[in-house]
Amino acid sequence: MRVVIAGGHGKIALILERLLADGGHEPLAIIRKPEHRADVEAAGATAVVLDLEHTSVRELAEVLAGADAAVFAAGAGPGSSAERKFTVDRDAAILLADAADAAGVRRLVIVSAINVDRFDAASDDIFQIYLKAKSQADAAVRNGDRDLDWTIVRPGSLTNDPPTGKVRVGTPLGKGRIPRADVAAVIAAVLENGLAVRVQFELVSGDAPIVEALTALG
Repeated sequence: MRVVIAGGHGKIALILERLLADGGHEPLAIIRKPEHRADVEAAGATAVVLDLEHTSVRELAEVLAGADAAVFAAGAGPGSSAERKFTVDRDAAILLADAADAAGVRRLVIVSAINVDRFDAASDDIFQIYLKAKSQADAAVRNGDRDLDWTIVRPGSLTNDPPTGKVRVGTPLGKGRIPRADVAAVIAAVLENGLAVRVQFELVSGDAPIVEALTALG
């Protein structure tokens, strides 16, 4: 399985790339900075340098050509401006969905965040703007007329703890934490097992094995 990962140098993405490579798949990591090439290659991925804020649907579709799935794991990151919350966290996710549709790549996984639909529309707080951008991106993927088998994963607060392989999924879950390694394992399981197609769910640490929890979503 050839999987194109937008935001390929992110912490979740690097773990996912290693999981996919070790599973016999072909991860391809889209990165913005050439100096990140060595890191993604060390994780077992092929690097493609492309700035998602300054590219077109056609150019991105060319990268996606021949892929079996695409994953959006990009983010503007802490300390970024309100403008970049929209250009990366929202617009780049929608761009990937449009490009996947144009390239005929039906399978798409979006990494979002827990509670994003509860943003305060009247607030100019940067975190509220981030939530708004993610919420709008998710809605655009869910409600568009693209021919995609999408999955939207909304993890809780992310940690760098070792993976547990046990999760809780559903909507809504309120608050919770989860290791990035478990989020990556959930994405890999979704792709490898054809689970949670056209399903949006929140994700935190729990007691159920990953595939069991995902299968219960229907």
